[in-house]
Amino acid sequence: MTGFDAGRLDRIAAFLDERYIAPGRLVGAQIAVHRHGEAAYATRLGLADRERGTPIADDTIFRIYSMTKPLTSLAFMMLVEEGRVALDDPVHRYIPAWKGLGVYAAGTRTTGFATTPTAAPMRIVDLLRHTAGLTYGFQNRTNVDAAYRSLKIGEIEKAGDLDSFIADLATLPLEFSPGTAWNYSVATDVIGYLVGRIAGEPFESFLQRRVLDPLGMADTGFAVRDGQAHRLAACYTPAADGHLVLQDDPATSEFTRSPAFVSGGGGLVSTTADYVKFAQAMLTGRTADGTTLIGRKTLALMAANHLPGGVDLPALSRSLFSEAAYDGVGFGLGFAVTTDPAKTLMPGSKGEYFWGGAASTFFWIDPVEQLTCVFMTQLLPSSTYPVRRELRTLVYAALTD
Repeated sequence: MTGFDAGRLDRIAAFLDERYIAPGRLVGAQIAVHRHGEAAYATRLGLADRERGTPIADDTIFRIYSMTKPLTSLAFMMLVEEGRVALDDPVHRYIPAWKGLGVYAAGTRTTGFATTPTAAPMRIVDLLRHTAGLTYGFQNRTNVDAAYRSLKIGEIEKAGDLDSFIADLATLPLEFSPGTAWNYSVATDVIGYLVGRIAGEPFESFLQRRVLDPLGMADTGFAVRDGQAHRLAACYTPAADGHLVLQDDPATSEFTRSPAFVSGGGGLVSTTADYVKFAQAMLTGRTADGTTLIGRKTLALMAANHLPGGVDLPALSRSLFSEAAYDGVGFGLGFAVTTDPAKTLMPGSKGEYFWGGAASTFFWIDPVEQLTCVFMTQLLPSSTYPVRRELRTLVYAALTD
């Protein structure tokens, strides 16, 4: 028994169709809700590819972008569990070229800029919680953002490989002294690099062997597998008049080819069914057959709020963009964490954790209610519509016990 009112759950498909699919605001969508380890609700609506008339199917493959970050963070925490790295280790222990990184001195140029020393060294925990002083170029906020753009650091189409990425970052200043602010950034790409360096094997190989294979996530990877390109959904973006235009055609998508830059921050494609397996594992720490994937206490540590002083994101954030911009929300080791549900002005539970991707995908995990929800669609940017907030409201409104 999942403890839901079936009639209220049925409102979800009707809402998505009336509000988004029928008016053409979304081309297609899929949602899966689980509680107490059982499937409680699932629906798929609309098209995976409007231009070819392909409907959303159970095996449709989606670009999950930043929903890659929790998987990368989990892989890294496996190394922490093995004692191979510690959260308070300085990052320069593993990337010596970063030892002298300074903080950008306001008013200087993006090349040849002056810096000031950091108050404390960047630590591993700063990368996992996005307090490292790194950024994303697309934030368009500072001269450091502009310098990232000039080197194509953190762009959707990425230049170089992980080694050149780390070398390029060594030439740029930090936005702020590590641990003093929160800024959504390329930090999880750095975590992916560190997984490979510490594990002694390519990051993508470690992720496959230790996370994807044990969970049976056969359709998840850094490129669509051979013979599966027809399953990749098209991605869209709104035009000036509000109508959706094709942003990434699955027939020519970069995701159909193995990337030179393996992005732990945003490089995976996946299916709803695969991501449900991951979400369930992040609720229990175990695979479907009961094998321990991550220790219970390690999982609890990941899902705690790690923002300095225990504050929420608005109190510490310098970011103009993130997948979570709510009061009452902190940040753990790889995803956002609800610290005060009343402040979010949404139904939910203290301690739930979640994140989303640039193409409007979203997931959340509620340990109090033993609930997981995975939502897939393909619309850039994720801030276009408040569909995530609306879905949370609809799901929680259907709970009966």
